[in-house]
Amino acid sequence: MGLHDRIKGSDLGNGQTESGEQPVSMTRPTLAEEPAPSAADPYGALKSAIHHACIGKLGPQLFTTETTEDLSERVLREVTEQLALDRTPLTREERRRIVREITDDILGYGPLEPLLHDDSVTEVMVNNFDQIYVERDGKLERSDTTFADNAHLLRIIDKIVSQIGRRIDESSPMVDARLPDGSRVNAIIPPLALKGPTLTIRKFARDPYTMDDLIGFGSVTPKAAQFLAAIARGKLNVLISGGTGTGKTTTLNAISAFIPGDERIVTIEDAAELQLQQEHVITLEARPPNIEGQGEIRIRELVRNALRMRPDRIIVGEVRGPETLDMLQAMNTGHEGSLTTIHANSPRDALSRLETLVLTAGVDLPLRAIREQISSAFDLLVQITRLVDGSRRLSHVTEVLRMESDVITLQDIFIGKPPDEVTAMVSGATRLMSPLQCTGLKPHFLDKLATHGVVLPPTFFEEDESVVRSTLAAASYGRFA
Repeated sequence: MGLHDRIKGSDLGNGQTESGEQPVSMTRPTLAEEPAPSAADPYGALKSAIHHACIGKLGPQLFTTETTEDLSERVLREVTEQLALDRTPLTREERRRIVREITDDILGYGPLEPLLHDDSVTEVMVNNFDQIYVERDGKLERSDTTFADNAHLLRIIDKIVSQIGRRIDESSPMVDARLPDGSRVNAIIPPLALKGPTLTIRKFARDPYTMDDLIGFGSVTPKAAQFLAAIARGKLNVLISGGTGTGKTTTLNAISAFIPGDERIVTIEDAAELQLQQEHVITLEARPPNIEGQGEIRIRELVRNALRMRPDRIIVGEVRGPETLDMLQAMNTGHEGSLTTIHANSPRDALSRLETLVLTAGVDLPLRAIREQISSAFDLLVQITRLVDGSRRLSHVTEVLRMESDVITLQDIFIGKPPDEVTAMVSGATRLMSPLQCTGLKPHFLDKLATHGVVLPPTFFEEDESVVRSTLAAASYGRFA
């Protein structure tokens, strides 16, 4: 039995049985009954000493080694040697774990490394140095992983943000960054975060999700996926809306895969997240102000600059400010096939939020003129919903029509509804939302699709009045590579 196991064994007796079971209580949990933070790392002092010894020994070599493989071997060898010089009695498993943790601290992101390499983890949330939560299958759960202290957590945050030339300190206590694989990072530290440094990482899959994957997850039906592929090839302007964590960027990536490879694409984001598969892609990223408060480049300036770069399509990761007006003008002046995302709970709310964002540009325009710009710019709205079981579903594929009086008219092409009892019985399980079904209404942009060589069969939009099949096979409407 290792030292760590012996320490854990001494904790029995606080109302626990030998098996670790707690007596069942029917009363409301108090603060004392909530999950307690993990015990302090018994090897913290040992790991800290070896870590500092390795840094002092290697020094500048950490930054001058040419290849990552050589650096990893050198660090691993040095950590192993320093641990061998120490006389602390350790089991083989404890020694292997300590070597791995120290190596991760020097070369990577410390305790976060196992979570970042776990493909089942989609989000990592560090509330404090000893409180880390992860998201798996849309559900939150607490991780056993912890940092040594707040200084350790701050060191890892600084390593992440400094890799892309950003900073975080008391004068700039909030930062948006990204990992080398495109995963989005947000960090906030005291004095704004009262409990201690807080870090949130939205992980991206190593292989971007394709439309086939979305079909497999049940997020979209094969017929709706074929329609989304057609509108991407047919150069329609698309607005993807949804709440936080619903999968807007993932859906945008999946739709963008159908853009022809001979088109020039310019992407604009706060922190580069998109993973487009085409070769002719220019990626632009906004820049925050420097320590003197100067040098800030906002998305609005990037959108204006993109218009001078001869783009066939402009993709804005998310509109959340004055850049909305410039995006609308670009879509109305020949840049067809552009895509963007927005936070909204329904297609109608998405249009209302677009109006509000345009007003933040400080341009004195009448509301009707703004709505005419919106109705002329966008052809389609794709609404994504996150259900209570953690799953994500496309709930609306809605066409944006022209103005009627002072209101923008919307028409649902595909819609997902709460299932009735018959549908639930046939599907064999209770669904929170039925798969997308065609409403039977033909969109008005079919002629626009045809001018770009995309023709859908006349029967494509016929309403399916039969009960939803229990199996949705991708082969029914072809594969999406």
